[in-house]
Amino acid sequence: MQTQFIDQCNWIILMAEKNNKIANLKLPNGENYEFPIHSGTIGPDVIDVKKLYSDSEHFTYDPGFTSTGSCKSKITYIDGEKGVLLHRGYKIEDLAENCDFLEVAYLLLNADLPNKKQKNLFDNKITTHTMIHEQLSLFFRGFRRDAHAMAVMCGVVGALSAFYHDSTDITDPSQRLVASHRLVAKIPTIAAMAYKFSIGQPFIYPRNDLTYSENFLNMMFAVPAEEYKIDPVLSKAMDKILILHADHEQNASTSTVRLAGSSGANPFACIAAGIASLWGPAHGGANEAVIHMLNEIQKNGNVYDYVKRAKDPNDPFRLMGFGHRVYKNYDPRATVMKKTADAVLGAVGKDNEPIFILARELEKIALEDDYFVTKKLYPNVDFYSGIILQAMGFPSSLFTVLFAVARTVGWVAQWNEMIEDKEQRIGRPRQLYIGEKQRDFVSLEKRKS
Repeated sequence: MQTQFIDQCNWIILMAEKNNKIANLKLPNGENYEFPIHSGTIGPDVIDVKKLYSDSEHFTYDPGFTSTGSCKSKITYIDGEKGVLLHRGYKIEDLAENCDFLEVAYLLLNADLPNKKQKNLFDNKITTHTMIHEQLSLFFRGFRRDAHAMAVMCGVVGALSAFYHDSTDITDPSQRLVASHRLVAKIPTIAAMAYKFSIGQPFIYPRNDLTYSENFLNMMFAVPAEEYKIDPVLSKAMDKILILHADHEQNASTSTVRLAGSSGANPFACIAAGIASLWGPAHGGANEAVIHMLNEIQKNGNVYDYVKRAKDPNDPFRLMGFGHRVYKNYDPRATVMKKTADAVLGAVGKDNEPIFILARELEKIALEDDYFVTKKLYPNVDFYSGIILQAMGFPSSLFTVLFAVARTVGWVAQWNEMIEDKEQRIGRPRQLYIGEKQRDFVSLEKRKS
């Protein structure tokens, strides 16, 4: 029976023919079904199978949903084969080179770039929402000092819904707007507090006279005992990191936010769910893994030994920060990050530190070695962002938190789009059941020993 099911799923692929925007499905029993084919503005066509079960009593089987479109979206487009990433139609390279983070945030939330008046108004709204409720700051005392910052982030962000009751009604557009602004504004404050708490330093309150990135760096690294001078090279680098991680289509954490939101959950709970998903090492922890790898190579051996291991199909070791699951050619974000990495290393005077010399050596090998070039295992955004954050003084345990700070605006934009989508319904994936069939219950006394 299960084999037959798999065969039928294969038939869906084999028999679906684009014919006047109709896909024809022929099952082994001879029954035929037709499903419409939809075209987006760019990208592959999609077969609309939402009536597959009601019409044919069959499901599709797609572990990881890698061949399944779960929604319609106007926000972000990726072409992994060509190395293209667009936000609202704009190339990520152009946005990173010409915009600050809040300008890109406005774009993601509002579907177009702002004019000067719109940007000033938006900047002011975000800036004046950066403080958190003073009672919320007491939450941090309930965590251990050595708690992972992502654990703290999950708890505190989820708790926002207990303090901001006036922006949890998802049916009210004005409340959704306020919640969106609050989340984008307060996430850096919460992230910086999580860090300060972990090292036993007092919280640094946000300042309205600083830009988004400057304010974040100040809350992270300032102390009451002396003035913290913000290096413009580092604040610019922070801005680029935030821009390049702001959204990335329907990845695991974004899909989690949408799935949580489909139940009608409040926006703060949905973003907390996204943070939890991002925490996984296969998703948000890649740049942290890069630093751990560089430290391991530096400690244990010659870089060429590790390159040799990476080429060995029988060796489980893999070079972190090279290649990308989505981008089969090159990561368009990596080009911007490479320039930023060079600027940051020069600004902080760490060009000659052993770990960064090693990173450049590894980069050179990957760009010139036939094995890496043939397989298109180029340095990706995680490789360079890991180097940048390490050079700026961020502990590696905080890298994923920084990812969450950047990605919050993408999550919020995706959540809003989902709420406004008339076709969206509560998420309810199906399954291929392979457990026991119905069987008779046997009482404890009668069960065999």
